[in-house]
Amino acid sequence: MTILDRYVLKKFAVPFLMCFFGFVGIWFIFDLADNLQDFIQGRASAEALLDYYASQIPEIVVISLPLATLLALLYALAAMSRANEIISMLGAGRSILRIVAPLLAAGALLSGIVTYFNYEGAPHATGMKKVIVGDIKRGKKSDKTIRGHLFRNREESRTWFVARMSIGGGRLEDLQIVQQNAEGAVVAQWYATRADYDPVRRSWTLHDAKHIENSPAGEVLKSHMAERIEVVGWSETPWRVASSMLNADFLSVPELRDYLAYNGDFPEKRLAPYRTQWHYRWALPSVCLLVVFVAAPCGIVYSRRGVLGGVATAITLFFLLVFTSSLFVALGKGGRVPPFAAAWGPMIAFFAAGLAMLWMKTTNRELPKIRIPGLN
Repeated sequence: MTILDRYVLKKFAVPFLMCFFGFVGIWFIFDLADNLQDFIQGRASAEALLDYYASQIPEIVVISLPLATLLALLYALAAMSRANEIISMLGAGRSILRIVAPLLAAGALLSGIVTYFNYEGAPHATGMKKVIVGDIKRGKKSDKTIRGHLFRNREESRTWFVARMSIGGGRLEDLQIVQQNAEGAVVAQWYATRADYDPVRRSWTLHDAKHIENSPAGEVLKSHMAERIEVVGWSETPWRVASSMLNADFLSVPELRDYLAYNGDFPEKRLAPYRTQWHYRWALPSVCLLVVFVAAPCGIVYSRRGVLGGVATAITLFFLLVFTSSLFVALGKGGRVPPFAAAWGPMIAFFAAGLAMLWMKTTNRELPKIRIPGLN
């Protein structure tokens, strides 16, 4: 890394940190104002508040990093342009691409950070936010539970009725399991007050259980009760049982992958939200890198009068990306657009536009101006 690279990164890093922590502070103020009454009503302890805000860090990072990157790049490049530093670098033999190379590296690094948080932490933070606040309001400790759940294993013709289950703990309470044959007749049933799953042995242990075997005609052939009944060979896991009712927006990448693997027999329209979100989990982090391709040509100007127009163009394109991305994801969830196109289409278009703008800037061509009828 040369001295010039370090200088450009320093120019970017200072406003970036200010923007990022500024966004975090604004988010914290608005969130506290929105939930303060609930915290007071539930007499939330300092530990509960720290746990809540710690759980929301991944979501804050995913939201704040792309916008902080955009604004910091525009500020840094516009400041260097006004001071004629960009012209000096070009006069010293540096090309536009070489000047923005450290910024591209910074964008790639920030995209990697967003990928890390968006892989699992951010979706869970978004999904559990209202649950955690509600538990604090009621003075209860937060737990991830599902109540009154029905799960159908179509491949093995088995149906689960569960009164209460813990997603993370692998425990089901007050359940009934019904086994059918290929013709749909009930051939076996299990009742239990609790069921525990052993991931090592891949077995279920039913407590205070009752097992009933039926003939295809519905007659009871055998019935017995036991404190413990162990069943080996079932493909269901606690996650598979729970995942059939979970919102695609709140599932991590591994959970989305498991959902699609375990529920591949569902109608394609029902799977569309989960396929779209799986692709979007990987597409969203690329925004931090993509904004460099747009902010660099817009922020580098050779006259003072061009600064404001470049900044306005970059911000307009960024929010256009946010709008079109949200629209395409919604269309993908509805099955109107293929999942890959819904997640990656706006990103590819944004990248192509940024690459074209960067090429125009490196070849000393004028960037197209956004004209609003009646105002220009």
